[in-house]
Order: sequence, then C-alpha cells, then structure tokens
Amino acid sequence: MTDYKKTLNLPDTPFPMRGDLAKREPGMLKAWHEKQLYEKIRATCHGRPKFILHDGPPYANGDIHIGHAVNKILKDIIIKSKTLAGFDAPYVPGWDCHGLPIEHQIEKKYGKRLPAEQVRELCRTFAQEQVERQKADFIRLGVLADWEHPYLTMNYQTEADIIRALGKIYENGYLYQGQKPVNWCIDCGSALAEAEVDYENKTSPAIDVGFAVVHDPAATHPLAKPFAISIPENKTAFVVIWTTTPWTLPANQAVCVHPDFDYELVNTQRGLLILAAGLKQACLTRYQISGETLATCKGHDLEHLQLHHPFDARTVSIICGKHVTLEAGTGLVHTAPAHGLDDYFIGQQYGLASDSPVNGEGKFIDTTPLVGGLFVWKANDVIIDALSASQHLLYVEKIEHSYPHCWRHKTPIIFRSTPQWFIGMNALHSGDSSKKGASLRELAKKAVDATTFFPAWGRARLEAMIKNRPDWCISRQRNWGVPMTFFIHKETQTLHPRTPALLEAVACEVEKQGIEAWFKLETTTLLGKEADHYHKLSDTLDVWFDSGTTHATVLKNDSQLSHPADLYLEGSDQHRGWFQSSLLTGCAMDGRAPYHALLTHGFVVDGQGHKMSKSKGNVIAPQKIVDTLGADILRLWVASTDYSGELFISDEILKRIVETYRRIRNTLRFLLANLADFSPKTDSLPMENWLEIDQYMLAHTQELQNHVTALYQRYEFHQIVHTLHNFCSEDLGGFYLDILKDRLYTTAAQSKARRSAQSALYHITHSLVRLFAPILSFTAEEAWEQLAAVPDDSVFLHTWHRLPSHQSTEEVSKLISRWNRLRQLRSHVQKKLEEARTQGLIGSSLAANITICTTAENYTLLSSLGEDLRFVMITSEVHLQEISSESDENILVTASPHAKCERCWHYRKDIGSDVNHPTLCSRCLSNLYGAGEQRHHA
Repeated sequence: MTDYKKTLNLPDTPFPMRGDLAKREPGMLKAWHEKQLYEKIRATCHGRPKFILHDGPPYANGDIHIGHAVNKILKDIIIKSKTLAGFDAPYVPGWDCHGLPIEHQIEKKYGKRLPAEQVRELCRTFAQEQVERQKADFIRLGVLADWEHPYLTMNYQTEADIIRALGKIYENGYLYQGQKPVNWCIDCGSALAEAEVDYENKTSPAIDVGFAVVHDPAATHPLAKPFAISIPENKTAFVVIWTTTPWTLPANQAVCVHPDFDYELVNTQRGLLILAAGLKQACLTRYQISGETLATCKGHDLEHLQLHHPFDARTVSIICGKHVTLEAGTGLVHTAPAHGLDDYFIGQQYGLASDSPVNGEGKFIDTTPLVGGLFVWKANDVIIDALSASQHLLYVEKIEHSYPHCWRHKTPIIFRSTPQWFIGMNALHSGDSSKKGASLRELAKKAVDATTFFPAWGRARLEAMIKNRPDWCISRQRNWGVPMTFFIHKETQTLHPRTPALLEAVACEVEKQGIEAWFKLETTTLLGKEADHYHKLSDTLDVWFDSGTTHATVLKNDSQLSHPADLYLEGSDQHRGWFQSSLLTGCAMDGRAPYHALLTHGFVVDGQGHKMSKSKGNVIAPQKIVDTLGADILRLWVASTDYSGELFISDEILKRIVETYRRIRNTLRFLLANLADFSPKTDSLPMENWLEIDQYMLAHTQELQNHVTALYQRYEFHQIVHTLHNFCSEDLGGFYLDILKDRLYTTAAQSKARRSAQSALYHITHSLVRLFAPILSFTAEEAWEQLAAVPDDSVFLHTWHRLPSHQSTEEVSKLISRWNRLRQLRSHVQKKLEEARTQGLIGSSLAANITICTTAENYTLLSSLGEDLRFVMITSEVHLQEISSESDENILVTASPHAKCERCWHYRKDIGSDVNHPTLCSRCLSNLYGAGEQRHHA
C-alpha cells in the first residue's frame, strides 16, 4: 500500500522549534568574537554616511542592573537598525571611572588613613575590574560594539584631554572661583553636583522664632514710621520667622520680606508680632493665641529695620527679596547666605557675609556662640532649648518633608558656603569666536531649541532646568578624580597669568603618567623661581565634568566617530545629569550642544508600578533572565515596552513575552522549512509568473517594511514589535501561510505553483529576518545561517532587503486593494466555519462546503478567483450565489457528503476515479502522475 505522506513536500529545517536561547546564545557570541564580526561590519560599512550614537558612560561600580540592560539594548537596537538602513554606525562603549563612589569602596575595604597615591592606585585597579565585569554582562546581551577599545575616563589620554577641556572653558571666560553655598555631603566630605542629590522624606523640627526689634527707649520707636501709629511702650516687638533648619540660625545675617506683601503689626499676649497678612491667622492658630491687628504696611516699608539676633550678641536687619512666598511659615524668611542659594543671592545684593560657621565634617567651628564644636543635627536641640528659655520660641513641631540626600550615602546633606570653582551660567563668553559676549545660559537655551527630542516632552524638562539652574560647582575635595591643575597665588588667590600654557604642559605629562603626574609634580618644575609665590590646587573635578566633556575627549579624538553626535540616549534622570553636563560643557567650549538629538527612556518598575528594591524583594536581575530565558527574551521585552514612560516587568509579563517570541519563532521556522529545497539562483520564478496571492503578499510585505523602517527611524520600537508580531500571527499565520500549505505540500516539487510560493517566501523571509535583527539579534542570526547558507556571513553585514517589483505603483495599489477586500470577505467565511465547528457540524474547514450569497460587486470579485476560491477559503467546495439586496447576504455552511482524499485531505466527489489509487482525488493524481494542476490566483 502506497504511503502517500512520503509524496508530500513536507517542510524540513535544522532551525529548531525550541529556541533554547540561554544555551545557544553563548555559542553564537563566541562565533561572533572569533570571526571578528564587529570589525567585519566596520569594513563593510566603510564609506557610508555616518551615524553616531555616543555612549553615555555607566559608572564603573557594581554589577549591571535591569536599567543598565534597558539602556544598552536600546542603544544596540538603534545602532543595528542604522547599520541595516545603510549607515556606518560605529559604537564605542565607555565607562565613567573617577569619583566618590569608587573611592568610597576603597575606604570601606582599606580604611580612610591610606596615603593619597595608594588610594588612587587602588581606585584605578578597582575601576578596571568593574569595567571588565560589566563589559561581560553587556556582551552577553548581544550588544555589538568595539569592546576591545572602549573609552575610559581614567585612560591617561582622556584624563589629559579633560584637563584641556577645563582650560578651554577657562579661556572662554566661564570659569571662576567663588564662595557660595553648595550641596555638601558630610559623609563624603565634599561638594556634590545637583545630579548627585536625591530627594527623600526627612523628619525635621519646624520652629517659629521671634527676632526682637531693636529699640532705644530714648528715641521714637522704629515701627512708628512704617506702620504710622504710636507703638505701645510696654511691649516688645518681634518679627517672626519660620524654619525647618534651626542649626542654620548661628549663620543668620538678616530677615527677608517681600517688598510688595502686606505685613500686619499684631498685638498679642506674646508681644507685638509682625506677620504677613496672608499668613497671620494661620500663625496665631498655630501659636494658640489671639491677636488684634494694630496697623498694616508694605514689606518695603520695613527695609533696614534692625533686629536682635535671638541668641547671639549682634544685630541683623530686614531686607527685601521677591523669593519670599506665602506658601508656608510667616512670610518673613530667616536668611543665612552661607546655607542657601536664595539667601546667598539676596545677601550679595545687600553685602551680607557668607562665611560658613560649619566645617567640612558637619561641625560648628569652636568659636561659634552656643553651638561651637557641635554636629549640625545635634545643634538643633541645643538651639531650640536656648530659644525656649529666652522666650524667643513661639512654636515647635516635627514635620516630615522632602529634603536633599546624598545619592551614595542616602544621608541628609547640608548647604554650606565654601571656596569652590564654578562654571558661571550668566558669565559672558570672552573667547575670539562669534559667541563672544553671549552668556552660557543663552547659548544653552539656543542649543536646546536646536535639539530634537524623543519623546518630545524632554525639551520642556531640559529647558526648565537650564532656565533655573545655578552656577555649576565643578570642584571636589577628593583624591580619585582628574585634578584641577591650577597654580594659585598664595596672597592674591588668583590664577597664574600663564595658566593656559601651564595647563597644556601638565596635560602632556598626564598623557604619560595619568593624573598621578600632577600630584607628583614639583611646583618648581614648571614655575622655577616663581614657585615660592604659588601653590598647586588640590581640588579634583566633579565626575560629571569627566563624562560631560567626552564630546571633546572621545568624539573629537576617535577616528571612528565624529562631532557632534547624532544622538545621545539615556534615562530620564540624565536631563539633570549627563545630558545637561554635556550641553553646558559643549556650549562653554564650542558654543553648541554636542548632539543633534536626545532620546530619553523611563525607569524600570515591577508589575504593580513599584520602584525596584532589594528590601521589597521585587528586583529582577538581567543576568537571571539571560541565564534562564535568554537575552533575546530580554531584548524583546525592552523593545515591546513603551520606553517613554515607566517600563513594567514581572515574571508574568516575561511569560507573555515568551509566548510572543514562540509565535515569532514558529513563523520563522515555517518559512525556513519551506525553503529547504529552494535555491534562489535556480528555482526563482520571474515575478510576473507568480500567482496573484504571492504577488499581493510581497506587495503587502513591502508596505510592512516601509512602515517598520520608518518606525525604526522614529525609534518607536514597541510599535515595531506589535506590527511584526501582528504580521506573523495574522497576515502570515492566519492568512497567507494557512492558504499556502496546500500548494506547498501537495503540488509537484518543481511546479510553477510551488516555486511561485517559494519565490515569494524567500523574499518575505529575507525582509522579516532583517526587520527582526536589531531586536531579536540572536534569533535573526540563527535564521540567517539557514537562509543565506554562506560561511562567516551575518545578517548584520547586510541592509534592509530590496524586494522585487514588476508593476507600476498604481497596479500594486489596485492589487493590494483587491486582496484586502478578499481578506475581509474571507474573515466572514472563517467566522461561519468556526461557528459550524463549535456546533459539531464539521471538524476541519476542509470538511465543509460553503455557499456565499452576496451582491454583484462581491460576486464579481469572488468569482474572479474561479476554482482557486476554495483554496483561499480552505474549504473543499465554494458555491457563489448573486443576490440583489445586501440585507439578504448570507454564508451557508454544510458538511461535505464526499470522501476525504488521503493525500491532500480535501473532500472531493472524484476520489476513487483511478482504481490504482482509490483514496486519491483527481487533483492529487495530476500532481503526482500527470501534468499537475494549474493555479492562477492562489
């Protein structure tokens, strides 16, 4: 008895159904490394237009987390898509290697008493170890990059060029030394950048304090004139301030009022109180007292009024400032220029002292009244007790409020005035360029205007930060960092007049020995006889300056790259971090941003939207996903998530991603399996000889490719995943491939009908594999090995597939329109068949005969397919009936009364027409032993 199954063209491929990604991917990585794939891509792309995505350097400390993985995968998707789009898109990864977190790790391990040179040596070794660990994890994600030649901010050349960047900014007039309040971490013993500050809840004592008005009994009361009344002589008058930082009161220099607010003189059992009219009642309620308003005046009428400091034997005055608000407190603001920027700026206008009584360890200097030698937080209680004893304390309570914390130590910071170096936002460009006379803030604003943002909301965020940001404090008091290689005059504290030349001389030495060259340098070596008058600055640069100047130290110096970059891509926190530091240094050096566009992604949260935390137990490590599910699953999750907001991840979400991957992989496997015996050189048919549905599907694939490549250009990856997945499941699996199976399996292997299908599948598969390649890199490469069958080839050595066409645009449009309508009609048939299957009327759709009752237009369209209509509907018979009214349209499903062909499974009347093959239909007989069936449409 003949085994007709052996006569079918059943699909066959070594591309397995199970991905086994976690096991298979490492072998592919090894192969990529051995055949130097990245270098081959560079050679293949040589001469193409450049696209430069500059890598924002992760910090070289600790294993990568899920946020790192998101960032690197997004970058890799873009680089690969640009390569496939015909660009030369090199990717040079980098690491940020200096700074406090690394020094902190060394201090934790070895203590704080090590010599500075040993600290730097240990930091350098530690950073290199961290780079290697992170690099291995990034490579495992399938990220193709110049891993053999990354940029490190601690490379000697880069350290030298950071010094040169500092010199350029100095020459352009944006650098100055000043004493103003900066974010100061007591644990770090150093100033902090804005990006190193996190805001967390803190419980603080909130106090209302009375400053007594200075009054000489022999003279007219000083309040008589502003309030235009006689002041009762038997009561002390107080202006009342409210503060949540009692420890800053020793540095108080003034009390600030808003010049345009109304202030009331209120007679109470606690004395005469001056309060803002808009907050008076809330204050009296808080103090649990009543009061009568005696008179009202404007804030500017109180200017220069003298007050007794509440516990120090000195006087302070009332000043005016428009930063005062009525949101909380009393409407009169305690002003300590050493401990707040608003206070500092208003203090500058009034010539107030800004010296801080607090040292770098967070303790008051010994000569400070009342709190000398105390730690700032302990001083709170001492000050409150003293104010209470002297009757200056009107109210005290504990409040929970948002307060700045050190990002590394997670401890509250203080604002402390210290001598530091700043890049001035309002300083004017003094170089010899067209930017002369422009402030850095103005240049930065213009640069933001010229930048494209993905998503668009990033523009407003960066604009607001540039508009309101203070001068940038770039000096730090640490060991592990690029030194500010300045020589300072011992008496005048001014820079050496030959500073630019001296900076270059030091940079040349740093190129040879690294930053240690500066710390070993004797002053006499460069200054000779002048050495007695100068000392070397011991400060190091803010680590954000290191990474912020990589546009100068990396983009301009690496022959693979170019300046400015086409794109910077980082998390949304980098609007106040790397995006901003790069913008400011770029404008300060070159008068423009170092990038054309910025792409921002959100943070990863768990399935319920909660921030990932070890204490909550909701951390999902990328290493675990890669080791269990494979990197392509992680990549697919990243791409399928809308990165413009928070990225949700959980085990349940990953399960859905795995299911999506399974559908995609099965589609690719089907395509590859049905091309196993197809050679494009010998078996391809001219497109004009293809069946109509094959031509349609190729045209539809061209539409898909155009759409997806446009989405790649707009970085809308989640739309790409949705589109490609829908194409696999609906357009291919639910339509084309479902119809195609009969023709692929049952027609003669070399028949026109089958070769037409395979010709179309060949191009569809090429298009699909390349479109998936930036996202599912391992899977696409695995599929490419079967598809191209060329040793040492790679999908990443090619560009988007060029799909063939032999028709005009108008003809293609008509073809697509025709088959889109046929698919709509087919969907109605499929629905009726499913109902019949549910009712038990039929098993498979091939067991059904259908009658379609429809109007003339549809009748003409359906009948144009002739006998091929039943293959489109996947039924054994289709009958058409033309009717006049749409309301009478119907689809009738009946079970076929005929036998089932053993080979093609169609139910046909002509089964048994050949006594030698009693179980076959005439179509199978023709395909096996005759001329073969003729098909024109499907």
